[in-house]
Order: sequence, then C-alpha cells, then structure tokens
Amino acid sequence: MVPGEENQLVPKEVENAAEEPRVLCIIQDTTNSKTVNERITLNLPASTPLRKLFEDVANKVGYINGTFDLVWGNGINSADMAPLDHTSDKSLLDANFEPGKKNFLHLTDKDGEQPQILLEDSSAGDDSVHDKFIGPLPREGSVGSTSDYVSQSYSYSSILNKSETGYVGLVNQAMTCYLNSLLQTLFMTPEFRNALYKWEFEESEEDPVTSIPYQLQRLFVLLQTSKKRAIETTDVTRSFGWDSSEAWQQHDVQELCRVMFDALEQKWKQTEQADLINELYQGKLKDYVRCLECGYEGWRIDTYLDIPLVIRPYGSSQAFASVEEALHAFIQPEILDGPNQYFCERCKKKCDARKGLRFLHFPYLLTLQLKRFDFDYTTMHRIKLNDRMTFPEELDMSTFIDVEDETESCTDSGAENEGSCHSDQMSNDFSNDDGVDEGICLESNSGTEKIPKPGLEKNSLIYELFSVMVHSGSAAGGHYYACIKSFSDEQWYSFNDQHVSRITQEDIKKTHGGSSGSRGYYSSAFASSTNAYMLIYRLKDPARNAKFLEVDEYPEHIKNLVQRERELEEQEKRQREIERNTCKIKLFCLHPVKQVMMENKLEVHKDKTLKEAVEMAYKMMDLEEVIPMDCCRLVKYDEFHDYLERSYEGEEDTPMGLLLGGVKSTYMFDLLLETRRPDQVFQSYKPGEVMVKVHVVDLKAESVAAPITVRAYLNQTVTEFKQLISKAIYLPAETMRIVLERCYNDLRLLTVPSKTLKAEGFFRSNKVFVESSETLDYQMAFTDSHLWKLLDRHANTIRLFVLLPEQSPGSYSKRTAYQKAGGDSGNVDDDCERVKGPAGGLKSVEAILEESTEKLKSLSLQQQQEGDNGDSSKSTETSDFENIESPLNERDSSASVDNRELEQHIQTSDPENFQSEERSDSDVNNDRSTSSVDSDILSSSHSSDTLCNADNAQIPLANGLDSHSITSSRRTKANEGKKETWDTAEEDSGTDSEYDESGKSRGEIQYMYFKAEPYAADESSGERHKWLMVHVDKRITLAAFKQHLEPFVGVLSSHFKVFRVYASNQEFESVRLNETLSSFSDDNKITIRLGRALKKGEYRVKVYQLLVNEQEPCKFLLDAVFAKGMTVRQSKEELIPQLREQCGLELSIDRFRLRKKTWKNPGTVFLDYHIYEEDINISSNWEVFLEVLDGAEKMKSMSQLAVLSRRWRPSEMKLDPFQEVVLESSSVDELREKLCEISGIPLEDIEFAKGRGTFPCDISVLDIHQDLDWNPKVSTLNVWPLYICDDGAVIFYRDKTEELMELTEEQRNELMKKESSRLQKTGHRVTYSPRKEKALKIYLDGAPNKDLTQD
Repeated sequence: MVPGEENQLVPKEVENAAEEPRVLCIIQDTTNSKTVNERITLNLPASTPLRKLFEDVANKVGYINGTFDLVWGNGINSADMAPLDHTSDKSLLDANFEPGKKNFLHLTDKDGEQPQILLEDSSAGDDSVHDKFIGPLPREGSVGSTSDYVSQSYSYSSILNKSETGYVGLVNQAMTCYLNSLLQTLFMTPEFRNALYKWEFEESEEDPVTSIPYQLQRLFVLLQTSKKRAIETTDVTRSFGWDSSEAWQQHDVQELCRVMFDALEQKWKQTEQADLINELYQGKLKDYVRCLECGYEGWRIDTYLDIPLVIRPYGSSQAFASVEEALHAFIQPEILDGPNQYFCERCKKKCDARKGLRFLHFPYLLTLQLKRFDFDYTTMHRIKLNDRMTFPEELDMSTFIDVEDETESCTDSGAENEGSCHSDQMSNDFSNDDGVDEGICLESNSGTEKIPKPGLEKNSLIYELFSVMVHSGSAAGGHYYACIKSFSDEQWYSFNDQHVSRITQEDIKKTHGGSSGSRGYYSSAFASSTNAYMLIYRLKDPARNAKFLEVDEYPEHIKNLVQRERELEEQEKRQREIERNTCKIKLFCLHPVKQVMMENKLEVHKDKTLKEAVEMAYKMMDLEEVIPMDCCRLVKYDEFHDYLERSYEGEEDTPMGLLLGGVKSTYMFDLLLETRRPDQVFQSYKPGEVMVKVHVVDLKAESVAAPITVRAYLNQTVTEFKQLISKAIYLPAETMRIVLERCYNDLRLLTVPSKTLKAEGFFRSNKVFVESSETLDYQMAFTDSHLWKLLDRHANTIRLFVLLPEQSPGSYSKRTAYQKAGGDSGNVDDDCERVKGPAGGLKSVEAILEESTEKLKSLSLQQQQEGDNGDSSKSTETSDFENIESPLNERDSSASVDNRELEQHIQTSDPENFQSEERSDSDVNNDRSTSSVDSDILSSSHSSDTLCNADNAQIPLANGLDSHSITSSRRTKANEGKKETWDTAEEDSGTDSEYDESGKSRGEIQYMYFKAEPYAADESSGERHKWLMVHVDKRITLAAFKQHLEPFVGVLSSHFKVFRVYASNQEFESVRLNETLSSFSDDNKITIRLGRALKKGEYRVKVYQLLVNEQEPCKFLLDAVFAKGMTVRQSKEELIPQLREQCGLELSIDRFRLRKKTWKNPGTVFLDYHIYEEDINISSNWEVFLEVLDGAEKMKSMSQLAVLSRRWRPSEMKLDPFQEVVLESSSVDELREKLCEISGIPLEDIEFAKGRGTFPCDISVLDIHQDLDWNPKVSTLNVWPLYICDDGAVIFYRDKTEELMELTEEQRNELMKKESSRLQKTGHRVTYSPRKEKALKIYLDGAPNKDLTQD
C-alpha cells in the first residue's frame, strides 16, 4: 500500500472509535523446519514501536532479541524482503502495518546466522538431551514412528542450530540425499580431506566445471568456511556430467561410492593421489577351493572396497544378530559334494572339496555394506529387510584374518592373482600363528615396506566406527542421511541434508533396526524402516590416524581457493542485499500504436526515484521509436479489475520504496505505464475514485458502443453521476437511463436519484450502459423494456465458426425428395418442391433459398399483422426483416446481399394436435437406398415439415450483438394435424435421442437470436471449404441451432450431425438436442457432417467383425442405428444391405450372429428373438461384434454356453486354431466330453486351462505348458478359479500323455525370437517387465554421451 492511502481503506467505525485501533501481527518462524508451519499471533496497539514488537516476538519464541530479522510475509517466500529495523521507535502504523487486517511477517536468519536461543540455566551442557535429533525430519501431520528419531524431551526452537554444531549442511536438489550422505562422510574423513587438499588443480589442463576433484575441493572448502546453514551441490553434480533430471533419480549410496571412487581414480592418474583410494579403502581376500582327498588347493586373490554382509542367510527366516555374526558367515566355507563336486587337477577326477573366502588384508578405512535390499521370489518384488543387526563402536577384525606368507598376504596388485599349493605347503604356512601379521598391510606409499610381524600389538586390528549411513523407507524408495563422529571432539552428529544436529550413542543404537520383540519370520514387516545401511570404520593406529589440517597448514592453492570462495560469498551477500532492497512489481502498458496490452516485470531499487523508474519502464517496453518519454508516466493500477487507482503528480523525485509502501515479495496492485498523445494532457487520478466504463446504447440502431472511461466517487449520488456522464458523452441527463452490470448478466437500473454509488454496489472498476432517447420505452418495467432485452441479448450472444459439408448442386433437391417420401406434404409442395430452371434442370440452392426467404418474410409479416395484442405490432416497428443470406453465394454477389439475416423464431407445439408417424422397415430401406450423401442418412418421421413455417405467437425482442435485428417466427403449419417442438426445455432422459416420444413441449419457449453470414477462410492455406460466421444466443438449444442451419446445409436437421472442434483439433459429436450452447464460447469451431441424426429411442452402434483365427481378431465394419424395441433379427435385416454396399460382404441372415463386445473380448451371443432395451441393454456409442458362421447357428437358448477352445500340442510346440464349443450346461464333465469329440483325445487324458488376459489370450508356446493353471479341481465352470459365466471364454486343452518337445539351445533361442515377434504384433507383452531403474553413471568428460566409468 502507498503511505497515506491506508486511512481511506480503514472502516469509518474504527477511525471514529474512542479506543485506539489495534494491529494484528501473524509471525511465521522460517528458521527451521519444525516451526515453519507454526504461527505466532500478536494483537498490539497501532502506536506500538517496532522495537517493542521485536521484544514481544523474542519473548514468545525464546530467541535473543537482535539475532533475528522480521520481514513482510503476505503468504509468500520472504527470502528477498528487506527486514524491519529492530531498533526503530517508529510506530506500527507509520511502518505501514494496517489496523483491522492481518499483517503477515516472516522471522528469518540475521545475516545468514541462525537466531540464538535463550537457554535456561539448567540445560546448558553439551550432553543435554534437549537438543538431540536424529533421522528424517518429521513433517507436519505425518504418520509414522517419529519417536524412533526424535528425543522425547525435544523443545521448541532447539532443532538443527548451526551455531551450536559449527557444521554446514548440504541442500537436497530433489532426491540427492544419498549423495549428500556420502559427501559429508568423505568430508569428515581426515585422511581423505587432507589428501584432496594436497592435490592442486591445473586450470590450463582441464575445465574446472568438469573437474570432479576440483569441485569436491571447492565443496569441502565451503563446508569448512561458509557462514551459510547449507550449501548447494549442483557444481559437483555438474562435474559428474549430470543434468537436472538426475536430481530426481534416487540411487544406492554404496553404488555411488564405487562409481565416484572409480571416477576419482581416473582423474588422479599420474598424480600423487593416483593410489589414494586403494591406500585408504582397498582390502584383499583369497577365493580358494581345497580338495578334501589330496589337499590340493586352487586359489585366487581378489581386492575389495567394501564387504557386503547379508542380513538373513538364503532361505532362512532368521536374521544374523550382529555384524560379527555376519562376518563369520561371510568366510564360512561350504562343502562341494554330490553333483557339485570339484574337479581336482591333482586327482584328475571330481572330488569333494571345501570352497570359501579368507581375508588377507584389511584396509585402513573398512566399509561394511548391510545388504538390506533383497528379492522376494514369492511376490517377485524387491523388498527391504528391516531386521535388527547390531554393530559395535569398536570392531576387532583379528578373528577374521587368515595367516598366509608375506608374499600372499601383501600382494599389492589390484588384479586377480591365481595360483595353487599342496597340503604340505599349507601346513608350513600355518605353522606359526602367534605373533604374525594377520594380514593388515601397514606399508608406506611405495607399498613395499612392511612393519615386522613380531612387533605388532594385539590391537593393531581394532577398528572404531565413525560413520553410519542410514536408510529410511522401503525398497521402492526412501531417504538417506548420515550419522558421523567427529574426530575433533569425538561427538556424534546427524547430517540430514541441510540440517546438522548433535546426537548421542543412544541415537546410534536406534539405527540397528528391528523391533523390541523376538526375531521371527515376520519381524521385518513390523520393524522400523529406519536402519543402518553402510558402516565405515577407521583403524585405530596412532601412527597413522590423521587430524584435519588447520588453516595455517593449508597448501597455498587451498588458501587462494578459500579467499576466492569468501569473496564470492561476500559478493553473493551484497547481491542478496541489493535484491532485498529491490521492488519487483508487475508492469503493464497499452501499446499506443498496436493497442495491445503488454506485460513485464519492473525491478527497481527502493531508492530510485519515480522519474528514474519511468525511464526504466519506458526502455523496458521498447517505446523509444514510438512516443517521447515525456508522454509517459507510471500510475498505480489494478490489473484484475482493470482499475487505475491513482496517479503520482508532483512526486517525480520521491523514492519508489516510499511510493510502493516498501519492498515486498508481492504487491496487492500493479503499475501501468500510461501514454498520451503530444496534444493531450494527463488526467489526474485521485485515491478513492472509482473507474467506470460507459457503453452508450442506441435503441433505434440496436447497437452498443465501445466503452469510454470516466472517474467518479463512491459518495456521489446517481443524479451527480448522470451529470458527470452527460459532460463526457454529450447526452441529456434528464432522459438518461443508467444500467449497472454488477456481475455477468446481472443488470441493475439506477432509479433512485439521491442514492450514492457505493449504496448502488459500485466498486473499483465498474461497467454501465447509458441510454438517453425520447421513446416511451423508459415507461415500461425494466425487465419488459426494449433496453433490457437489447442488453440481455448483448450479454448472451456468442460468435461461432461453422464449417459446412461439401455438397453437390442437387443436394437440396435430394432433401426435398426426402420430405415427399415422408407422406402427405400439405403445402410443402408449394413452398419447398423442386423448381425447374429455364433449361429444364434444377435451380441452384441459392435460388431456392431466396424464394423460401421471400415467402418466410411475407408470411411472418402477415401473421404479425393478425396478432391479437399490440405488442407484436410494436415489435414489428423496431424490426427490420431482411432476406436470408445463404453462405453458398458466390463472393462477387455477396456485396448485394450484405447484412442479410436468417430471422427465425421457434414456436410452441400443440400437444393435443400432435400425431406421430410410423414408418415401415421397407420405407426406411427405400429412403436409405436413395441417398448418396451418407450411408446412414435415413428418412425421418418429421420429413413433412418445411423450412418456411410461421407462428402467430407474440414476438418479443430477441438477444444479439450490436446492430443485430430481431428474429422472426421459425415455422408455419405444414398441415393442421401436425406440429413440432424443436427448442424445448426437454428433460434429459439420459439417452442420446434427439426427439422425445410424443414431441410434446415441457417448458415455455424462449425466442433466441441467430444471425449467419459467409466467412472467408484463409485463402493462403489452399482450403476451399465453406465457412459460416454465426452470432447466436448461447441459451438456444442444439435442436433449434440445427434448424437455423438447415437452409445453409441444404438438408433437414435430422439429416446432418454437429461436431464440436476442440483445441487439439479433436472432434466430438453433440447429440443432446435439449441442451443449450452454454458450454460454447466465442470463436469456437463447429463442423457439420451429413448423416442421419438420431431419434428418440435410437442409438448409434459401431459394428466390428470378430475373426477369431486372424492376427487382428477385431475389425471395424460400419456405423449402424439400432432402435429401442427392435429385435436382433430386425437389426440383422437392416445390416445386410449396408454390409453388402459398404463392406462387400454378401451374407444371409442365418449365416451370421451378433454378440456382445467388451473391449476386444467377445461376450454374450444375441439370439434373433432378443429385443433391444428389454433383453439387451444398449447405450450411446455401443459396440457389437458380428461373427460369420461356418454352418447353422448352434446357440438356441440363453441356458447354453459358447466357449472358444484351442488345442495345445506340446510335442510340436504349436497351438491349433480356435474351435467353438457349445455347452448345454456349466458342467466340467460336459466340457471334457465335447473336447474329446472334436479332438479324439481319450476323455481321461484331457487337461484344460482357462486363458488369461484379453482375447485371444495369447501366450508364448515356451510358457504355456507350465504357466497356465492346468486341470483345475472343479466340477462346474462358474466357480473359482475359472469363473466362466458368459459366452466367449477361451479354453486351452492338451493331451496329458503327450511329451514336451526337447529343444536345443539354438532351437529355443530361435523359437523365442519368433514368439516375441508374434506376441508383439498382436499387442501382447511377452514377459513381465517392471520399470527399469536408471543406471548411476559419472561422465568424466562432463557429457552424457560417453561412459568412461563403469560400476
């Protein structure tokens, strides 16, 4: 809000109240995730100083005053807002707080530092449990066991306080929590961080953007020196070659660890850090097989970066209790015997053997992966094992090492080393167990020196735990975070994305997983889903354990990097400060030449003056070449209401911050760059004024002019407002009528001269219609007046573009032929019969329309003169009846018939005189055969109606657009015995019928406006289609709209269809004639297609041919029309000629059947005597199968069951064609007997199975023998697991004595290819294929087109 304007918005009652107004402040604490959804409410006197507001907020939330900022909120993110001054004595009212309204504020960090908490004396120690937190941050309203992660004594505002931990978090890009956990672990590893700092980046050799070590260096420096709570990892992931989509892919943290180490090794080749990963993380183990007969042993030495430990042994329901137990199981040998015997090179035969693993060398940093993700072969899904597995803080690995000779145990190569030895050699190797090196290589950088074995202490293989990477969730997805012990203070911390908090050893124990109950098979299902996934231990070796480098110990290049990052952070801070002081507001401008409203965003510093802001807006809108800058100014604008709130005269040197009410994240108003011509003067807009758009109405011309804008005050009276308008539009105020449109089509006549505009409902922006004429129309009731009806027409008329169908010149004559075929046409022959031209041919459609229009005009005028009341004669005075303009006229003649209108009204039918016509099937078929326009154009029972009917009903003024004339009567009486209702408020019967059963009117008729004129399409497109531009009242029904289009289409409305065209050029048929066009809007497109429209009780049906033994068993044939009460046999009779003409199928009525179609599945067979709607449910857009029979129809009764059988021949690996089997009951025994008859298989050898999926239930011949449920133990077909209750089920059967063909590998592969190709063509999937997980890759060149690193 602009200062000085607020008082005008405060209610008068508050201003005049005896007590001081109060300010409602709602503060949201955004400094941590726990309190972000909480609100603090303060109701303070308006004179309260800002300083006191800060003190009250500090007391409420428990913060030290001065360590936090308050910024304007308004429900929007307030990161870029300028904070309020916590030392100011300015009152809340002077600081732009609004009394009587909600004032939203955000409590934020001050200068990037979190607020300091006002701690109580009793809880100041580091070991206090009040500030402990571990695990995923609990969300508001979340359901889950959050007590597993959060201490019970958790207090307000104690969560994740950076000032207490001193550590910086990492921002989660979307689903990069797994990356954040690993990066924080590497950062908290002194040996890795120090080695990374010693590496120096050479910018001349590599692009810093794609250098992974350099970006890790930058990240670690920021983690160590930044003042932010959390920093981004986007630069690191960009160096991986990842785009933004990778941020939405969650991966396994162990997989990331391996891939990242691979990438670092590639980048560090030929550097001092080339062997860093191996030195820190690589161990060695021996994979051996030993013959139990001769003692011969074959072995191979492998390297490892982590040890995978199973949670449960394979096939067991019991999990290992501890990491130690899992490690023992890891090296436990297995016996190879029986079919798994080992071929001994020494014995030259297969012998029993012992196979296992021996650890030879443990790395300095030991990584243990707990394999919690497994695969359930019962459900065929990945699962997560949440069983409890304990792990110690100190792990003694000496019990797991194997004693070998020095050469074996210290093999330095990472490649596989293979060899063999004999039992006598083995005994020598194991002769001195005591005092030898148990395999840990404590070599120097060269890897050749070794600490003497006898001198090693017992604790040389004691490892201490320092990192636990935790997964919370399921196998489908979840969240990673890390619990890490700092080697600086021996304190444990939880690194949970951007939140870092202090935790205890008790919190670490909560990550063991499992539940408090005994361990059993289902224990994992009910256990906590938050548990340890990766453990990292460090060898306790004082000689090797490193500390983090101090700042003065940094290499020179790291010192320079720290300096650069600090400068960048300071620059970002200054930029944020500028952003906080920048006003960002929407800017609009109506282009003075193009007259197009332009929109942009004006970003101006709060200290810039209004004059400078105008210059910025002037350049932003590119008006330099259009208009001088002194012809522009900025005004306060409300774009939603299109309202100019105020102008800023004399304030050119005022700062924008003051004019806009301060820097806010969002404003309740906009700015408009207003322009003027050089000879014009800017109008002054004062606060409190309202804007009124005035439309002048001309009753004689029936036009509504474009608006002009005037400004008024809400306290002005209607009389004063009329005088104001009179001066603006030069109309007399004495006879002026003003109509206010308060909302859409809500018209209010201002009749009380002394009433204020505010009392009449005026608001910021208003729309009024003004009329001042000498007619007596103002004496009538407003809703009966010409003015009201003209405005009502103006509000409800829409413009549509109608595409007409391509026609031959004789189309109208064919329509006339349809009318004659309907029976006695009365005076139809006089009005609409075929007219011979001079050459004896048919007249053109244009000529016929001209004649019919002349008769319409004369007949309408005659009937209006014979009216019983004066209203109709009065209406004719204001109506200008003209000829119907046909869209089929040539362009050169269109000028002579300009502004012709189709002036129609719709009459009310007489229910008593209405007589329905019945047509025989032969009549229908004859009519169909005469049509060449569309195969489904049929003669209608309404064919005796003519275009040129009229009614003697009262003709009120119709609705329409500017300068549109009134519509006249629509129809005359074709003959006295028949009347029609076209535009009625017919109740929706729920069907797609276009006529009700009796044709009776169920509602009062409204007379709707309609005007059509030719519209020239874009000629450059090469299209020669004929378009109509139609202005029509959207309250008209579809039935009436179609009748108005009859003369333009050239056939009756029952013989064409209306399709609505949507934005994607999709077309949908509009079929409910009792519905209005209210869902249409301006400039919608409509396509007209010739074709038979539906009557009451009729349905359009799509007919498909069922071809059970074809590759595509479902083939579309044609569209047909079935009627309620019609038998299946009658519909088949009607289909026969259509099938012959359109599909070339010559069928007799007894050689095909109709049956239910559900998707592609054949269903119930329809018998000839079945009746639609009685025996067979039918609906709109129904689909039906037509099946050609090989012989006579076997289905005679509904008690029969028709199934489709198919024989499977295992010895030939093939399926026979389908054969139909008709059963008299649902007995399994009868099915077996029928299958025995058609196949010749002995009854006792028949096995059958029900097909799965959509017809034809395709399945690979490689899978059918074992995948189907063969020979179910049931006696009837209609029970589980078959559930065969309807026709069309697929039954596979086989001879159980027939052996399955044995295939070679080559034959199987060939058959698999053929089956895969066959099933893909039929649209059936070959096997279940779940969504593939995207592979985790790091691209060393920064581009995803190369994959140089493999996991």
